Amino acid sequence: MEETSDRLNPGITPEFDPKTMRSTKPGLKRLFITSSVLFSFLLGVPFLWKSVEIYRSPLPFHDIDSLSDQLESTPLRFPCNFHAVFVGFRSTDPDNLRSQIQDGINQLTHQSSQCGSCDFSLSVTVQNREDQCSDTLAHSSTTCSYCCGVIKRNGFGVGLDDTVDESLNDVFSGCSENSGKMYSVVVVNKENANGGDEVKAVVGKRRHAWIVGNGLEERYGDIVARVSEIFVQAFMNGGREEDSIQGEFMPVGSDGKIVLSFSLLNSNPRDWVYDWDFQRIDEALLAPVTKALAPIANISVESQVLYHTPKSSFSSWDKKLQSYIFRTSDLPFFVNSNEWHLDTSAGASGRSKILQFVVYIPSGKECPLLLQLPNGEISKTNGFISPMWGGVIVWNPGNCDKDSESPSRNTISLQDLEQIVEIFLGQFRQLFGFKSEDNYTSGLGTYKILPSERGFTEWELDVLSRKHTCFNLHSCSTTLGSLSRLVRSLPRMIIKDEIGEQVKYSLKAAKLAQSNASLGGYSSSASSSREARSLAENAFFHPSIMSVSYFSYEHCFAVYSPFFLPVIGHVVLAAVREWKRYKQEKAKYLTWLTRKKTT
Repeated sequence: MEETSDRLNPGITPEFDPKTMRSTKPGLKRLFITSSVLFSFLLGVPFLWKSVEIYRSPLPFHDIDSLSDQLESTPLRFPCNFHAVFVGFRSTDPDNLRSQIQDGINQLTHQSSQCGSCDFSLSVTVQNREDQCSDTLAHSSTTCSYCCGVIKRNGFGVGLDDTVDESLNDVFSGCSENSGKMYSVVVVNKENANGGDEVKAVVGKRRHAWIVGNGLEERYGDIVARVSEIFVQAFMNGGREEDSIQGEFMPVGSDGKIVLSFSLLNSNPRDWVYDWDFQRIDEALLAPVTKALAPIANISVESQVLYHTPKSSFSSWDKKLQSYIFRTSDLPFFVNSNEWHLDTSAGASGRSKILQFVVYIPSGKECPLLLQLPNGEISKTNGFISPMWGGVIVWNPGNCDKDSESPSRNTISLQDLEQIVEIFLGQFRQLFGFKSEDNYTSGLGTYKILPSERGFTEWELDVLSRKHTCFNLHSCSTTLGSLSRLVRSLPRMIIKDEIGEQVKYSLKAAKLAQSNASLGGYSSSASSSREARSLAENAFFHPSIMSVSYFSYEHCFAVYSPFFLPVIGHVVLAAVREWKRYKQEKAKYLTWLTRKKTT
């Protein structure tokens, strides 16, 4: 029995449990196939991410913040060179005069350093009766000196204001080319023709003013105060009561363009029909104005004639005046927006400013039609303005007798048309914040203002350039800052190269405007600042930004997850399950090998 048992079991074999052991090595085919499918999906993730990538042109965020901080910390100021010349004074210390005038200027300006103000330098020259001069010049190497004896006391006669203005411009010619504009006030101590004590003060249409009177040395303090007042109220503030022009109320579009739309409205063409030769007026009177304001705004002019345009307000008959009256309380209802189709400009874009100037010809039922002021007087211009909209003039025909059978066709005479355009220019000045009066009255006296054929004097244009440059730069900084914050808050917003270029060019134009302003280039700084603001607005209102440009991560996940998430989920689960199976089968094989070695 023992021999038989040994034959049947020649050696001892290990116990094999199929649940915990396997005798063959597990294969990698299933794991390789599953891993290959998973790897192919993972390999496509970068391509998918690249395909949904949002292109963002790099924006100079640091330069935008730097421009904003610079404008806030260091307000932009323009160099202004003031020169006071006292002619015919016996003994006056120029240093003392300069100190008193400078103190008067500081008191009137309250030493303000707001944006657009003057960083002035003051020079004083005293010329005695023998044409000998003593002066004190400003501490500036570019100060233009006065040639002693050029100004004569006998050159300031009655009725020679235009001649005096031109002669002073010749005396100081070349002084306003570099390092700011030169503004001069000449005080002439002489006897007037009447031999009285009258003091005449005139502010010219250039950049010069003069005070002429007898016995001015005895009124030394008043004369010094008036010189300071001219420098501040006229040359620095433009004759305005306020010390600055509010830029948001200036009639200039954000793209730097103004469209002057002139409309001739025939209320009832059954009574009469009027036409005008507007092209001649445009070339003669309006072209110099648009040329003078070219650094501030790009102005275009258009005209039209409309019919059947009644007004919305009512008028009443005045027996004393023998005319129909409409009052200032009726002005808000005068413009008939339903019947007056004025916005017909095809060349004006959405951001251009359109100023409407309307000549309203009343019908025969309300002719003549006059505007009555609150004090009961009749308006001399028979017109009114609407801020940021334009102006209206009521023009009554010479003969208000209508012919009901055949309405007459007429053309407004050239003389009447010139008067109408002159009134419109006065309204245009008021829209910019300037007065249209020939005199300026203050507590120290009255100043005569010489009008300019261009509608604006040179010192008024300087004020507009300074204030408008400052407003444009602040508007540019605000717009670029808003764009910067918007782009930073939306990381998936599309930013095209065109937007980036506009932002860079806007910053470049803004820096150029600041540089020109520091050098005294008023016109060049106004043009550059206008370009900077326009480019900033174009970048902010770019169509790609205004359209659906925000593609967030949440939106991307919601769009692509229904397509890829179910498949990717099954592939990942299969790969994990296959990996676990392979590890389990390999553990069984290792267990069998271990049992085999031990036995």
